[in-house]
Parts: sequence; C-alpha cells; structure tokens
Amino acid sequence: MVSLSHLPTSLQGRILVAGAGVSGLSIAKMLSELHCDVVVADDNETARHMLIEVVDVADISTAQAQAELDSFSIVVTSPGWRPTSPLLVDAHRQGLEVIGDVELAWRLDQAGVFGTPHTWLAVTGTNGKTTTTAMLAAMMNEGGFTAKAVGNIGVPVAEALVAKNRIDVLVAELSSFQLHWAPTFTPDAGVVLNLAEDHIDWHGSMREYALAKTAVLKGKVAIIGADDEYLVELADEAGLEELVGFTTASPDKGQLGVVAGDLVDNAYGDNVVLAPADGINPAGPAGVLDALAAAAVARSQGVAPEAIARALDTFEVAGHRGQVVAEVDGVKFIDNSKATNPHAADSALAGHDSVIWVVGGQLKGADIKPLVHKHAHRIKAALVLGVDRAEVVAALNEYAPDAAVFVTESTDPKQAMDEIVTEAFRVATDGDTVLLAPAAASLDMFKGMGQRGDLFAHSIIGTIKGQSEKKG
Repeated sequence: MVSLSHLPTSLQGRILVAGAGVSGLSIAKMLSELHCDVVVADDNETARHMLIEVVDVADISTAQAQAELDSFSIVVTSPGWRPTSPLLVDAHRQGLEVIGDVELAWRLDQAGVFGTPHTWLAVTGTNGKTTTTAMLAAMMNEGGFTAKAVGNIGVPVAEALVAKNRIDVLVAELSSFQLHWAPTFTPDAGVVLNLAEDHIDWHGSMREYALAKTAVLKGKVAIIGADDEYLVELADEAGLEELVGFTTASPDKGQLGVVAGDLVDNAYGDNVVLAPADGINPAGPAGVLDALAAAAVARSQGVAPEAIARALDTFEVAGHRGQVVAEVDGVKFIDNSKATNPHAADSALAGHDSVIWVVGGQLKGADIKPLVHKHAHRIKAALVLGVDRAEVVAALNEYAPDAAVFVTESTDPKQAMDEIVTEAFRVATDGDTVLLAPAAASLDMFKGMGQRGDLFAHSIIGTIKGQSEKKG
C-alpha cells in the first residue's frame, strides 16, 4: 500500500532524474506512480523517447537541465553517471542534493510510503555478489520469510517496492556506483565479500572504491570476508563493533567457517553445523565463501540451520558464474565468463587441480602476472584470446613456462571461440577442467561476458554433437 502523505519534503517539489536507461526508467516510473513532478534528462534522444512512451514524464537534454537547475528540489541520478558529470557537478555547486536509485528507494521506504518499512539485506564486494545474493534470498525464503533478490540481480529495487504482492525482505546486490550515491542508506544487515581493484577510473582511487563498498556496514549487522586483509584493515579503521567474519578456515568466535568439511556458525551459535561444504554449487573455495557469507546474513536474521542446508542443497549457480557446461570422458567444461578481472579468476582457478585455462580479453590495466605465478602449478595449458593476448602470453612464458600455450588471432567472436574449444578438446584428458575464467573484460570482441560464455557453451555442445554423429 502506497501512502503519498509520507513523501519526504525534498520529493514534493520538481525532481530531476539523470539518465534515461534501465535505472532511470525504474526511478521515473516509481516517482510517477507517486504522482511526483518528474523530469528526465539525457542527451540520448532515442532513450528519452523510449522512456516517455512507457512513463508520462517530461524529458529534456542535459544542457536544458543545467539551465533549469534552480527549478528542481533534488536530483536522482542513474548509478552509472560519474560524479564528474557536468550536470551533477553543477547541481552540487548550486546546493542541490544528488542521490541514486537505492538511496531514493531507501528514503521512501523508511518514510512509510510503502507501508511498514521493509527489511534490507545488502550484499556487495568485488566478486561473488550475484551468487551470494541469490543464495541469501533462497535461505531467507526457506527460513519462512517473503524475500526477493533485487538491485543488480532480479528486479530493480524501485520495482520491488511498488509490486502488488508485497515483499518483506529485500536482498539487494549493490554496486559501488549505487553505494556512492547512497549517503544515508543503512541496511538491517550488510556484507562485504572481498575487495580488489575495480572501477578505479570511476571512483578515482582504490580507497574511494573500497569506502563506497564498506558503506553497507553501517547497520546493526556488519559482516566481512575475514580472509581479505585489506577489508579487515578498513573495518578496523572504521572501528566497527560486533563485526562478524566468514573464512574458509576454522572459525574464531564471531565468525563462520569450515570445520571437518562442514560450514559452521560460531557467531550466532556455538560451532553449529549448517551444511556440508563439498556439495555447494559452484564448487571450490569461491562457492564456499559465498555460501558462508549468505549464511552469516541469514543467521543474523534468525534463519535456522536446517533452512540454510535446504537452500544450499537445491541451489544452482546462475549462468556464466561457474556453471558446468558439459562433462565428457572425465573432462569438465566450466563457464565462468563472469571472471572479468584477475581477482575473480583467482577464485575460479583455485577450485581445480589441472586446468586448461581459457583466458584473455581487455585487462583494463590490471596486472595478470601475480595470478599466473600463483596458479602456474595447476595450468596445464592456456588458450588465449582477446586484445591483450600478448600481455597474457608474456606472463605465461615468464611464470608458467611448462604450460602449453595456444593463441587465436581471430577477432571474430564465434571463430575465435570455436578455435579455442577445438584446441581444448585436443589437449584435455581425463581429470582436466577446461575453464573459461578470462581474468579480463569482454567488450573487445563480444557484446558482453554473457555472449562470451554462451559462445563457449555453444561451441562445446556443437563439438560433442559432431563427435557423437561421427561415432554413430
């Protein structure tokens, strides 16, 4: 139930929404349904026209918006807009508050616009957010709550709040961009999984990026990956009290961890066994850490161990995040195309002993040498593609000289992936894992990491089918 009488004062005037993309649409739609006076600014006329076909709001260019800033009471920006965007800089200069979609939804919810305020469980970190968020939503639902994954997974936060069927618990996967624009957002429980260099060009420094992430720790329940030294250092610096950690080691008091092959809670119980560690999907240390993080948040909300075990027993990882595409003659083919930086690829590689590694793309300035050096003993072969392939090959030659290296020079997405997969079938033997974990972004060749993973899977299935037909 929506209560318009509870609208915050700043939202009772003329509201400027910066950006006409997916986030801008959800923001404008929610504010329009609340009968707010909304104007959407974007220089992409096509995007603006598409938006106003769906929502009855005014639209203008950013130049027009800048000229009319004194007529607005607040600016709500799409999360991808940088703080250095001229429109947002001018808004700040004129004393206008600039907030993002999450902050907007949070303030409206806290004001009682949607009835009794919801429970907010926030998940962030450099890697593992989507899997952890999905796991946590499953645990909460198994625990008897009405929960939904929202934010960068599932549905936009705004859409979830105005849904006809009320959701009591919002399990929100949040990016550093969203958190940068959410100055007062205080979730009931927040977890930071890990921290590694990412989006430095947007935030300006690693520290600013990290501080945006750790903003979710302001609430009653603060949970961090205790194996991440930099994250622990930042938490100590912030003086957080009653901090809960999760680790792949045996847990200290106030932590969740692993004991004798089981996930164990030593924070909300006395070494309470939650679930077996060996059956978690995705397999490997990354999946175990994601499960521990989700379990820590769920336990903080009173979810029973049995509910956590049931959720993990039936949980299937989303596509491109460690999904087993096929298993042929003892060889596993795994799609972890979501491993778009070395930190994510590190977790993916750690779960396997003998790897045929599909690697390469846009390194975005990241140094891949430490990753190759760390996992050289498990890299049987490396199949390299993408614009920064020379840097990858140089690292392999220096730190993994025993690995066989194959390079495709093709820049055609399908042809390149077909060449990679053909070579994978040629060199892989029983016990190997062919792992797509590129440690790089995909936009040099592909439409996105999803297409990269899809072409990998399609080529594998096609090869298996071709081999079967030949045998037949």
